[in-house]
Amino acid sequence: MARSTSTGSGPRPVHVRVGRSAGDWLKAIAAFLALAVMVVGVPLSLAWFIGWPLPTTAPSWDLLTQEIGTEVFLNVLGVLVWIAWAQFTACVIVEMRAAFSGMGLPRRVPGAGPSQLLARQLVGALLLLGSAAAGLAPGLGAIGTDTERHHPGGSVVVEAQQTPGQERAERAPGITDADRAMAIPQQEAGEGAGAAEAGDASKYYRIQPPEGRHHDTLWGIAERHLGDGLRYKEIYELNRDRVQPDGSRLTEASLIRPGWILEMPADATGGELVEAPGEDLDDMSPDEADEFLDYRETGDTGGDAAGGGTPGGAEETPQPPAVPDPAADHSDWTGPGAGGPGGTEETEHAVVPAEREAEAAGESGRGAIDALMAAPLLAAGLLIALGRARRQALWQAAAGALGRGVGDDLEPETPAAGDARDALLAGADPGAVAFLDRALRTLSAALDAEGRTLPAVYAAWLGADELHLQLAHPAGDPPAPWQPGQSDTYWTLERARLAGTPGGDAAGDAGAAAEAPYPGLVSLGTRDGIRLLLNLEAVPGIVSVLGAPRDREAVLGSVAAELATSGWSDRMTVTLVGFGAEMTALAPTRVRHLEDIAGLLEVMETETNLRHANLRHTGQDSILTGRTGPSRRHHWAPHLVVVGVEPTEDEAERLGALASVSAPLGIGYLVTSDRPDLPGLAWEFEVTPEGLLKEPDMGLELTAQLLPAAGRAAVVELFAGLAAGEGGSDGTGGGAGEPSGPVFTVDLSARGKPEVYAEIMGGYTVTGLPEPEPERAAQLREALALLLLHRAGVHPRVMAAALWPRGVSDDVRDAFLARLGDWLGRDAEGAPRLTTGDDGRLALSARVVSDWDVLRTLHHHAGRPGAADRARRLTDALALARGPLLDGQRAEGGYAWLDHEIVDAQYPLLVAGIALGLAEEHLGAGKGEQAYLAVRSALAAAPTDERLWNELLRAAHATGNREWLEGAADWLTAHHAQLFGPDQPLPARTRALMDEFLPGRRVEDNAVS
Repeated sequence: MARSTSTGSGPRPVHVRVGRSAGDWLKAIAAFLALAVMVVGVPLSLAWFIGWPLPTTAPSWDLLTQEIGTEVFLNVLGVLVWIAWAQFTACVIVEMRAAFSGMGLPRRVPGAGPSQLLARQLVGALLLLGSAAAGLAPGLGAIGTDTERHHPGGSVVVEAQQTPGQERAERAPGITDADRAMAIPQQEAGEGAGAAEAGDASKYYRIQPPEGRHHDTLWGIAERHLGDGLRYKEIYELNRDRVQPDGSRLTEASLIRPGWILEMPADATGGELVEAPGEDLDDMSPDEADEFLDYRETGDTGGDAAGGGTPGGAEETPQPPAVPDPAADHSDWTGPGAGGPGGTEETEHAVVPAEREAEAAGESGRGAIDALMAAPLLAAGLLIALGRARRQALWQAAAGALGRGVGDDLEPETPAAGDARDALLAGADPGAVAFLDRALRTLSAALDAEGRTLPAVYAAWLGADELHLQLAHPAGDPPAPWQPGQSDTYWTLERARLAGTPGGDAAGDAGAAAEAPYPGLVSLGTRDGIRLLLNLEAVPGIVSVLGAPRDREAVLGSVAAELATSGWSDRMTVTLVGFGAEMTALAPTRVRHLEDIAGLLEVMETETNLRHANLRHTGQDSILTGRTGPSRRHHWAPHLVVVGVEPTEDEAERLGALASVSAPLGIGYLVTSDRPDLPGLAWEFEVTPEGLLKEPDMGLELTAQLLPAAGRAAVVELFAGLAAGEGGSDGTGGGAGEPSGPVFTVDLSARGKPEVYAEIMGGYTVTGLPEPEPERAAQLREALALLLLHRAGVHPRVMAAALWPRGVSDDVRDAFLARLGDWLGRDAEGAPRLTTGDDGRLALSARVVSDWDVLRTLHHHAGRPGAADRARRLTDALALARGPLLDGQRAEGGYAWLDHEIVDAQYPLLVAGIALGLAEEHLGAGKGEQAYLAVRSALAAAPTDERLWNELLRAAHATGNREWLEGAADWLTAHHAQLFGPDQPLPARTRALMDEFLPGRRVEDNAVS
């Protein structure tokens, strides 16, 4: 439950007042009288006292030069009042129309800021007692309420359950005002959105099979038959969980199948619709007619009719998700199209994030796959952090610090870790992370440019196309491209406005330079496709999580993992207490672990005092005011504490005292507990066994974002496995151990000649396969490239996420995979070249080979101790590296999945290692020119590798030709200036080699400068 903290300052959550009071009636009567006076009384008074203010004849020169009398002055004043009246009346009409039609946030009347705000408050107060007030309810508490002026956080609690950007549903019988204030609003329900009465004919639509690459979506159906794609949610609510003819159910708006039947709102139009019962059924076969009639019966239940089946009706309480069978096989990853909340192939709006709301939160039911697929922001952060860790492992391998070679695959070591890696690839939504990060930094930069400080933000609501910040108290109008939200405690940004802002590049550059304003935002869960992120560092007290120990730890595990890897933060300290010691592997510089609360209290009491002193020293009110302006260079990074053990009575008191003063300091506390009376408690959430996260006082109910112990262990294994092994060789010689080698090696003998050969270094060509249909060729070739770079196999969900980043249905994906298999065909023995393993992953046969496979095989064989013909193998390998991998393919808009592939870092390191090994062989044989040419060839693929720069100077010196040496030094100097700027000095080792080989060069350079 929401409570006020015992001490400290800042906004406090307050209890929600329910029911109509005498004040509400007085406000409504006063608003009616005020509107009557201003809309009707003003023009009547003007007509009575002033009359027609404009001249009835054309003015003469004499009239213009006459002295201005009282009558002229009154007429001028009358004209101004008429204009003001017209503007205010227009504001009233706009506000009334928005309230009654459910059109969302009213349009802004040009130049009518204060007038429209006054009109909105008066109309809202007038309609407070009627159903049309639903859309205006968020701002009503601000009218004449003294409490909010002293406790601006009160309205936040009232609005916490309200999903931003949506309008509230019409009132239904039996729904109280308290239910009304807490209900998550429906999104723009039309006048005909209600379900048809049982006795009337209902309209239905049969989902059509895909045509080419286009397939039916709820958005497209709503656009064709309801005139507005945004009304797809009405269709979803009418048909949610109803049994379809094939026995399955509609559980996610993104997952519909051909042949399913959808009940449509009453105002749906179009020739494809079917009325049942009606004459339309007479034209069908008996079986088809029975399907429509049977489906109609499933919509007559009370629950469907009152709740899900009536988008325009009252908001129903979400049904608890069904507990999945622990013994069920999840290897096929059945479910919606891959990807996060990016949308479908046809439109982004048509897809709700794959939240798996129909599954339970139990450890067996929400393991690595389900938990990560339901958390696109968390998955994206982990994927980016994993990429950094893999690059670090590659650099360590290149330095000979790990028991693997640079050319080896960094594959997960266990099936669980492999599933977790695939879930990250398929479930991550990097676009949403980039949007959130850029939006917040742009806001910070814009406020800084206006000389304003950052407002306190309690939470953010992130949808597919917009971001809403929920402010702790009103802070005026936001800077462009942000807009005022549905009330004065919301700021809203549409993704399209951020991308299309004039000077967007400059705004983006300014935002990139700004400090992350709200790094403490962390996902708690979703509702209606909107993700709630709580700003932990802004909460005025402790945030507590109640529930079963396993469920509480799953919530804490998700929060800790996202804080450790979030892409919308800079510097941060995350302290885990009593759990998650292994999670320090996710971000060793950010995450630390303490065993108990006693050790935490000692640390945090000292840090709290230091932060108070830092604020006093810089003259700041809070850490937020220091993140913009001249003081932003100070230490304003947040410290977020996640406590996974039960505090004692004394520890709880001390922790509560610290938390009550933490909000201005950028310190946040999330505590798991089974006691509902923690001192300093601000908000108290409860996680249920069904995976719901509830806050009863705010009426908040979400599908919780969870990361249970099994999923957490699999994710940690991905990181920990990268650093396994000590010593060894980098595969280019000089190490005692033999590298394990890549997963797939090519038979380089005559009998191993491939049937299909692809050249992907320096371009992309394929031989040995028939030319596919032109309209399908690009996608088939991209799928083949993905398989060639993952010889261990690619899960179909990962394939779908790579080829359709905005989502795709299972039937389209499966049809494409069948087409891909047909194109690849069979080998000489009749075996398919595209196979499916026991783990469900797709893999290519050994008869399909790329030049990348050959290069890694040659490198691996040359790295074996005592390998014969080492120089020849390295020469052959270096000759294959003709240019960047898949050169030119990304420019065509595809291959976005390469951004998350380790091959981008592996390829230049591997080519550099080959060149260094070959140069070593040539220099040992006294062939300086060959060594020089080998290094120059490798610089095309690895232009920033300092090892190659230094080896180029050594090889040029070994030729004994001073012109070659001076040419190499000149080229390196110009090359370095081109890469890093002319003011950046050369690396120390490179500069030292130049001084050694060309001792007079530095003096000459200084003389020229």
